Amino acid sequence: MSENTRRRYEDACATAHAMDLVGERWALLVMRELMFGPKRFSDLRADLPGVSANVLTQRLEGLEAAGVLTRRKLPPPTPVQVYELTDWGRESEPIFQALGRWGARSPLHDPTLPFSASSLFLSFRTMFDAGRAGDLRADIGFCIGRERYVVSIEHGTLTVERREFDRADVIFSGTARSMAAIVYGGAPIETMASSGDLAVEGDRALAERFVGLFPLPERAIRRAPADANVI
Repeated sequence: MSENTRRRYEDACATAHAMDLVGERWALLVMRELMFGPKRFSDLRADLPGVSANVLTQRLEGLEAAGVLTRRKLPPPTPVQVYELTDWGRESEPIFQALGRWGARSPLHDPTLPFSASSLFLSFRTMFDAGRAGDLRADIGFCIGRERYVVSIEHGTLTVERREFDRADVIFSGTARSMAAIVYGGAPIETMASSGDLAVEGDRALAERFVGLFPLPERAIRRAPADANVI
């Protein structure tokens, strides 16, 4: 019996089949990193520092064989190979959003761990509160390392694009981790800016309003085992 055969659940349930396709360690995180567009192998390794080159290669090959992602060469002047989700692969985003909301309620969740740009912007699409946004209309630019993103809010909806931009109402420059500290950790913008961890250009009042649009769900209660006090 081959290794691939042993890994299968041999269960007709579509959830079991989905786990056959993406249940290997790192597979879902590879998909997460491609949610906003194609990336090179080196970019994926940088965004997933805990994965080895060998394991990443295996996951990319497995996801490609399953039809979740594809690879192609960019045209000149940068003819490098990139990986990107297929249309069907991108349909998985609601799965990440549901898992993200559920995982954020865990009493054991540690939001101070490393956080990639894809994680940050997927979390924005997941945690966005349209009620808090009200009639807000704004374009927020982000410079995260070499990557550029634009978050647009209009009519109670939020969209995210990974692209260059000439201008925006507010521009945040820094790491995804520093942005997460402000949005989810309650760190004051002024404190992060004065420490050099983050730079903010544009409408400061709008910046303050923006970071308050993503409330986390209430944490689940961690109950002691039923027999914890039994001697």
